[in-house]
Amino acid sequence: MTPSRITADVSTRLESAHSAVDACRAVVDVLTHHSDAMIATLLHVHDHLRCVAAAGSWHVFSSVPLGRGVVGRVYASGRTAVLTDVATDPEFIRLGPDVVAEICAPILDRAGRPLGALNLEWTGGWGAGEDIDVWRPLAEEIGARLGARIDELGGPPPETQAEKLLRHSVALSAAGTEAELYARAAEAARDISGLSSAVVLTPVEPEPDAPESAGYAVAGSGYTPDVVLRASSPGRRDRALLQQLADLGAHELITLLDRARRHGASFTLGDPDRLDPRGFETLTKAGVRTMIVAPIGVGALGGVLVAFDDVTAHPEPSRVSLLELLGTQAWTCLDRLRSLTRLRHRASSDPLTGLRHHGPFGERLAAAEPGRTALLAMDVDQFKNINDTYGHAAGDRALVDLARALESALRQGDELYRVGGDEFVAVVEVPSATEAVAVAERLTEAARRIGRTISVGVAVQRSQELGETTLSRADQALYEVKRRGRDGVQLAP
Repeated sequence: MTPSRITADVSTRLESAHSAVDACRAVVDVLTHHSDAMIATLLHVHDHLRCVAAAGSWHVFSSVPLGRGVVGRVYASGRTAVLTDVATDPEFIRLGPDVVAEICAPILDRAGRPLGALNLEWTGGWGAGEDIDVWRPLAEEIGARLGARIDELGGPPPETQAEKLLRHSVALSAAGTEAELYARAAEAARDISGLSSAVVLTPVEPEPDAPESAGYAVAGSGYTPDVVLRASSPGRRDRALLQQLADLGAHELITLLDRARRHGASFTLGDPDRLDPRGFETLTKAGVRTMIVAPIGVGALGGVLVAFDDVTAHPEPSRVSLLELLGTQAWTCLDRLRSLTRLRHRASSDPLTGLRHHGPFGERLAAAEPGRTALLAMDVDQFKNINDTYGHAAGDRALVDLARALESALRQGDELYRVGGDEFVAVVEVPSATEAVAVAERLTEAARRIGRTISVGVAVQRSQELGETTLSRADQALYEVKRRGRDGVQLAP
């Protein structure tokens, strides 16, 4: 191996390279001709070090997150790493054949800033003529020449559309709430489409216990459900156009939603002033010149991604296909989030009444605020007689009806739990014991309106008092109501 010969060959090949990818491939070709090492060039593309060219191994990593592994360390520091025993370096990432030695040099631009890393790995011992003292400066020199040429050619390659879709799909999968998912989907649609703005539209969910999501409703009509603008892309440039869209009447947004759910994706072909935009006049008057629409999911619960711009463009069909894939991924993630929400609700709720049970009640009790949190312990009067006379099915119906009546009598923010067969506890935040008693009186009135009576014991948590102690005082007050003849309220001393 002659270092000067290798650097000369590298320089010659780099001169004929027309892109960063060509330059990386040229370096790998030259080094493969002069060494048995496994060789890879990785460049910083968005949030990863992407493998742009490689040889000498059947299997390589497509990318490495910034800061991970030896290549991540070299890129971050701008300094070469030499491993004569890879087992001693905890950051070494093993893939494929056993590697015994590694040299990783930074790829530097003309100002000395890292663009990526040139990585060489040897298996089964050093080959004939392989000398680490020779290869280290050689790798550094080649990294500098490669980086300079990439700099001349305009820098590392941009993120491909497929890479963008992959990145955004990972982000969608990591979303923890529906609101977060919708926001990420809107940003992904804007980024992948190349248009200035994007929104997510969904029908208003009819389920009364469906979790709330960010967005606001636009009134609907006819058989089509109301539509909600769930999220929009966050760029400054798109604010004016997004406001125009938000100010549209319901008909246009519902039409977009309904068409996508019925017929799939669609896109514009050019200038609406020269083509026929009938059916979309309100959108074009609002400033929309280019638009791509892709469905999220299928059926009545599906939504739609809308990417648009106030500049006329001609979307490529391949980008439309990518938005369709994005919509499919968003639907899969949305379905998973909703399934998890339902599972959590079932795990923490009483299956008969839908109220939360002992587990969540214990957590809420631990968070009670002394002086402001009141516990209202309730018991259904003569509930055993209902079961004995009319059967357990009738008793169950009575409990469900009572739970709904009590919930309707509580204020916004008050919480109701079923903690036993016919036992309920309301947790309310009040400024005084008088207000707590007033809430309890409303509960007894609600029970009477459906033909039932309840006994209620009220206790306001004292300073330094444990929640369990407050509950015990509420129970004692409840028993006092029972002793007096039921159907009433008692404040604990």
